[in-house]
Amino acid sequence: MTPAALLTVRDVHQVYPARGQGLFRAAKVHALTGVSLSVTPGETLGVVGESGCGKSTLARLLVGVERPSAGTVAHRGRDLWTMPPAERRRTVGTGIGMVFQDPATALNRRLSVRRALRDPLDVHRRGTPAGREARVRELLALVGLPAHLADALPGRLSGGQRQRVAIARALALEPALLVADEPTSALDVSVRAQILNLLLDLKERLGLAMVLVSHDIQTVRRMSDRVVTMYLGRVVEEAPADRVTAHARHPYTRALFSAAPCLLDPVDPIPLTGPMPSAVHPPSGCPFRTRCWKADDVCAASMPDAEAAGGEHLYRCHHPVGDGDATRDLVHQAATAQETRS
Repeated sequence: MTPAALLTVRDVHQVYPARGQGLFRAAKVHALTGVSLSVTPGETLGVVGESGCGKSTLARLLVGVERPSAGTVAHRGRDLWTMPPAERRRTVGTGIGMVFQDPATALNRRLSVRRALRDPLDVHRRGTPAGREARVRELLALVGLPAHLADALPGRLSGGQRQRVAIARALALEPALLVADEPTSALDVSVRAQILNLLLDLKERLGLAMVLVSHDIQTVRRMSDRVVTMYLGRVVEEAPADRVTAHARHPYTRALFSAAPCLLDPVDPIPLTGPMPSAVHPPSGCPFRTRCWKADDVCAASMPDAEAAGGEHLYRCHHPVGDGDATRDLVHQAATAQETRS
């Protein structure tokens, strides 16, 4: 029996007013369009896509920082935004932890590490004062930091140490789900692997579910159970992590993963023409059609429905690539299509 979902997103849209003057004052940015997904206990869901595809917007919705323009974000079956405010704060605060991209801005530079870790415990009145102090020491040990750093200010810590403090704070109230939004992108290359290994270790030791948002698609593939591919605010494919490299069906997923360096079997990336379209004026039909070598009039007419490729593998494409098609063959197909159109 499939376990009940910890978090469920159903047909979520997020629209912002566009910056600008005159004719553009009424324009809207379509950050998310019809996004649906779920996270079950103990699994890691990876979210990948180019900058501007809506990954970070999705992360903020998952932790209740923003309210969706439409659709539902439900925690254990209950819509966060139909809850009374106090209940929503308690539900999110105790059930979901958030690790932000830049630990330098995520931590208050005027508060010591002890205060940063005690704040969630104090706000939610977790345990006795003595118990909270003991929990601070426990959290420092959990993320591999010495106890004497409890009195340090964030400015005295390295980037890796600050991110460890941020992870400890996210785990202070023992949440079942951790949302990590680009948790290593602001760190030196030398410490990125340490933080990723820490997250993997904590997931196993604590039985955490995790949503890992990252532009590092190979890291997401290695750390995740399922991978969601986003393009211009839409989920275009959702697949088991072991299928996204060679068995993804959406052309964009295959192009995205082909661009990731691979030393064992290097290939040229699948060529795409032009930049990502504007989220203010998204194209009709499939949003990827303006860059896809397979696109035709059908793609411009309608957004394809989700199709199943077996198990938990879903994709939205009128002309999917073949299951197991070699990347080298797709590179040739894309290049030939572009030459024909030009």
